[in-house]
Amino acid sequence: MKIALPDTNGRMSSYTLTGTPVKGVRLDADASRTVFSAAHVVADPFTGNDPSGKATIDWDATMGFRRHLVDHGLGIAEAMDTAQRGMGLDWTGALELITRTKSEFPDALVFNGAGTDHLDPADAKTLDDVRGAYLHQIESIQKIGGRIILMASRALARVADSPDEYVWMYGELLDACDQPVILHWLGEMFDPELAGYWGSDDFDSCMDTTLAIISQNFSKVDGIKISLLDKDKEIRMRRLLPAGVRMYTGDDFNYPELIEGDEQGFSHALLGIFDPLAPAAAYAISELGKGNAKAFRQTLDPTVPLARQIFRAPTRFYKTGVVFMAWLNGFQDHFIMLNGAQASRPLPDFVEIFKMADCCGLLRDPDLAVSRMKRLLSIYGA
Repeated sequence: MKIALPDTNGRMSSYTLTGTPVKGVRLDADASRTVFSAAHVVADPFTGNDPSGKATIDWDATMGFRRHLVDHGLGIAEAMDTAQRGMGLDWTGALELITRTKSEFPDALVFNGAGTDHLDPADAKTLDDVRGAYLHQIESIQKIGGRIILMASRALARVADSPDEYVWMYGELLDACDQPVILHWLGEMFDPELAGYWGSDDFDSCMDTTLAIISQNFSKVDGIKISLLDKDKEIRMRRLLPAGVRMYTGDDFNYPELIEGDEQGFSHALLGIFDPLAPAAAYAISELGKGNAKAFRQTLDPTVPLARQIFRAPTRFYKTGVVFMAWLNGFQDHFIMLNGAQASRPLPDFVEIFKMADCCGLLRDPDLAVSRMKRLLSIYGA
């Protein structure tokens, strides 16, 4: 199968698809790694709302994609930044998303983002303002029986002056949680407004702060998710975690190595890239659990260039590549995003993602993917 694709100068050349779609399996509940996909949402393209206005979601397609993740045995990290949280999806929409997912998949492994995004950071004057905003979301999620991921807060980054204030804040929040939570360390490459989070720009100081929070609230912490795109930092911290506290890799650049681990341990996974990689992730980790590390790496290693393309700087626009993949694969009928985010990447990005996804076997219906890629090219005049 062939398609004419443009280069960065607009010159067209023939590309021949060669990939074989990845074999679909279901990851067992007792798999060797706990695996979450942070999941995207599908916008309603027919809304009359302005792109920067109230989020309007196609709930059928959004829940259908979550069914795809659950069918592969993956956990769902709900209402996180992959769902454009704080970048098109407000707290009201997030709570409805969390509620619908809980109702439709009551027995699935789902943790949900609790943050402070209904509080404008400019309106946060004190730590108590931030504490109150966090507690409101924690209580709302726990009221429907949801598990918590404590998301990093732009408001807290604005008002906290020291590591001690982060230790105090997280102690207060964890005390309010009725089940162990996942802490969330999101680097500024994902959100520039989180610069200086944990009270410092120095990694070692930040690591000491988060380890202090974990040690002082051990019974309330399931694990910590780190998204710093630096495998060495993650490994260093992983080796210092108390026994029983999981490291969840959020490193969309180095996940195969981190999940496989070494003689001193391994990372579990909470990854935005596992949204488009769900079949490959389920198959690879299933093989890893059988002791077949070779098949694990042979499946996931070739996906790394694709992940690095989707998550290239400015990293915060990675959601566009994720949703593009969902459209190519037929999980939604259009390539429209909340906040008009489909325009956040240029055409050459989409061309490279298409090629790399083909090579990795991640185009589940190549005929459909080619048809949709041609439709996209026509919009650009190609």
